[in-house]
Amino acid sequence: MENNPSPSRLDRKFIERNRRNQMKTLFRKLNSLVPHQTSKAVSLPDQLEEATNYIKKLQMNMEKMEKKKNKLLGIERANVSMNGRGERVGFKSPRIEIQQMGSTLEVVLITGLDSQFMFSETIRVLHEEGLDVVNASYNVIEDAVFHSIHCHQDEKFANGAARISERLKNFIYESSYCAF
Repeated sequence: MENNPSPSRLDRKFIERNRRNQMKTLFRKLNSLVPHQTSKAVSLPDQLEEATNYIKKLQMNMEKMEKKKNKLLGIERANVSMNGRGERVGFKSPRIEIQQMGSTLEVVLITGLDSQFMFSETIRVLHEEGLDVVNASYNVIEDAVFHSIHCHQDEKFANGAARISERLKNFIYESSYCAF
């Protein structure tokens, strides 16, 4: 019998040695990315467990930060809902436009189907400011509601339009971002 190993056996040893060296390099690279609490040498299974725990901790921190970000941005609730016909309806950020034409004030409020309370609150604010609502109407187009409110103001409120505009815009902003 021959003492020399066959060429295929040498090839397998060489391939296996390369595989082990590559794995060792990858483990070393992974271990360098994980913060360590001890300075002593850690076994390979312990290194893998430490890396796994670190990754899980990072995932949990990322989820917490995402929730905090969404809360701060005011989008904690889902961005879509279902209407009565089973269709998906997106939530719209409300918008308000105010135009003054002499003693007439026109307020256009655009909301999603989820923000109907804003119409009555807008009417309430206008009454508190001493305006007479002459006409109010709305149209629903897809998932948006367009409210149009025409008001009459006394001549003494001529410069009050800016204050009313600011108050309504603040109300709409606070309602859309703080109601979550």
